[in-house]
Amino acid sequence: DPIEAQALLATYGQERTGDRPLWLGSVKSNLGHTQAAAGVAGVIKMVAAMQHGRLPKTLHAETPSSHVDWSSGEVELLTEPREWPCGERPRRAGVSAFGVSGTNAHAIIEEAPLPEGRAEAGQAAQTDEAADAAAPEVHLPLVPWVVSAKTASGVAAQAGRLLAAVDGHRTVDVGLSLGATRTGLEHRAIVLGGDAEELRTQLAALAAGERVPGMARTGLTGFVFAGQGGQRLGMGRELAAVFPVFAAALDEVCAGFDGLLDRSLREVMFADADADADAAAEALGLT
Repeated sequence: DPIEAQALLATYGQERTGDRPLWLGSVKSNLGHTQAAAGVAGVIKMVAAMQHGRLPKTLHAETPSSHVDWSSGEVELLTEPREWPCGERPRRAGVSAFGVSGTNAHAIIEEAPLPEGRAEAGQAAQTDEAADAAAPEVHLPLVPWVVSAKTASGVAAQAGRLLAAVDGHRTVDVGLSLGATRTGLEHRAIVLGGDAEELRTQLAALAAGERVPGMARTGLTGFVFAGQGGQRLGMGRELAAVFPVFAAALDEVCAGFDGLLDRSLREVMFADADADADAAAEALGLT
């Protein structure tokens, strides 16, 4: 956006040397406008860039816009990935968000202080297998394991395969993998347990074809609409007068209350501000 780019040039592009430009990128070219969530993906992108010590390339931005005076400041497009290592000063990034409603926001994020004694900058955590194995177990009151398949019998079969593979793995790691990395298929069950033994017991029951408390069941769905005080006299009257489909649906609903109320539901809804208005308003408040 030319206006945004000129604002960045005027604000951040001044008093900088050519070897230290402000690097400009956009996540919108990856996934489009996020509308009400504008800015969230940008924050995630820059936190990840700090974590990995690398500024990602911006897609579809090889040619700078001719509508921006790029010579007015030291701002350059990220047409290629660039290393972004830690230095003497903390790394910072500005994230602009222009919501679909017209709300504009700009946030500056700064990397967290480095843990004392960390050897290599730009890495958020140790990732080698030894470090993972030494990490302490996370204790939760209940750990869910999601088991799903294309058929009901497939759920039992999948539970059996899982039962044979979980020994030696931490319960929270298994739960994370099942919930975040596998596709949730139509038939499913949730196995809940406070420890590995309890989870394996329920998994064995599921593999044997027994019903476990977390097995999804098909059936009728009931809807309960609680009173919330939003009713008003005359509501729906204009809609019923203008839209025949709405009027027909309303007639069908009102007919269901015939004989259950002292007066027609339509009369209660469409009451005018007359002598009966107070009584009608009180009737509406009973829902």
